[in-house]
Amino acid sequence: MNDPQLRGIGMTSQRTRDRLVNRLRDQGILDERVLDVMRQTPRHIFIDEALSHRAYEDTALPIGFNQTISQPFIVARMTESLLAEGPLKRVLEVGTGSGYQTSILAPLVGELFSVERIRPLQEKARERLKRIGLKNIQLKHTDGGMGWSSKAPFDGILAACAPEEVPEELKQQLAIGGRLIIPVGGSENQELKLVVRLSEDEFTTDVLECVKFVPLLSGTIR
Repeated sequence: MNDPQLRGIGMTSQRTRDRLVNRLRDQGILDERVLDVMRQTPRHIFIDEALSHRAYEDTALPIGFNQTISQPFIVARMTESLLAEGPLKRVLEVGTGSGYQTSILAPLVGELFSVERIRPLQEKARERLKRIGLKNIQLKHTDGGMGWSSKAPFDGILAACAPEEVPEELKQQLAIGGRLIIPVGGSENQELKLVVRLSEDEFTTDVLECVKFVPLLSGTIR
């Protein structure tokens, strides 16, 4: 990276990123493609500069509008689970947020479609993703629970916000064999679920682990 800010220094340096990747590996993340992308991605540019010294801690951090940038372990876990059965051509991300999860997914899939209901967050994410040179992403300002039906079907869907139940709209936008990774539940108890579409009207659901995400809300904010 030619941009000094992208390379980082001190608490945002490559050495600090390497330590994070080693911790993720120790926690059970095995997909080297995911670990390599996380090693290369400057998480510190996806948060406010005042918090950049904490960018490579394994923790969620605030990004404004009562939203957070997800904990790196959860980003890695969700990405690894989504890609577990092989490469995906068309993927939908629900909740662009800071753009960090977007930046991890994009190098690993064919095309990435990402929706965000809060326009100021989406615009910041757009600038960051452009800055690091990712070109296979389309962004849309819309209600995330409705997905992006005009771009469906998707081989994979990853949601970074938690509905009370898996939205039927998202399930219907999966291709046959497609995988949906989504946190589900209320503010106290949430589970990260994997939904696989077996046929037109048959789905399987597995629980991956307990998580804590911001809720999936309806409507949009300009």
